[in-house]
Amino acid sequence: MRLGLLGGSFDPVHFGHLLLAECAREQLGLAEVWFLPAAGAPHKRGQEQTDIALRLQMLELATAGNPAFRVSDMEARRGGTSFTVDTLETLHTDEPERELVFLVGADMLHDLPHWRRAERVCQLATIAAARRPDVAEPNFDCLLAIAGVDRVAHFARHQVEMPAVDFSSSDIRARAAAGQSIRYRTPPAVEQFIAVQRLYR
Repeated sequence: MRLGLLGGSFDPVHFGHLLLAECAREQLGLAEVWFLPAAGAPHKRGQEQTDIALRLQMLELATAGNPAFRVSDMEARRGGTSFTVDTLETLHTDEPERELVFLVGADMLHDLPHWRRAERVCQLATIAAARRPDVAEPNFDCLLAIAGVDRVAHFARHQVEMPAVDFSSSDIRARAAAGQSIRYRTPPAVEQFIAVQRLYR
């Protein structure tokens, strides 16, 4: 079984997240894609985040109806700052024969060597980079020092091509705070949830 993993804050989830997950599922032959909302993202320390329980609910609403999508609360249950290596270690221990495919945006590749225990991350999971058609092919050479030539070549064969969409959670939060429409940026059920809960106001 090839399991796709998509981490992030998802504050809130938007159509770009969902499109990336579906493109990866189809192009990489993934049995499932798990959404892993971080209890506390390392790069967002000190920033205010929506309660993890609300972010989980929004993800459940957004992914309902797609049997290949699953929302995992494992990082929420662990609490504290969420590190990818801890999540991968847990998943590998639970089912060692399962292949883990970690989905990242192509622009995140250069940050990956600075992640906690980045070498172990590259051992535990295949790194799959998503890129848009208007962006140059990602350069995986930045991972050579932590993964080696053969492993990086393997990663380079796992690129996900997706349409050029320019959604961001920060833009949705800003629009909601200004009383502007967020329709067609996030699923209707999530849009309604944000309105009822008065999030980002």
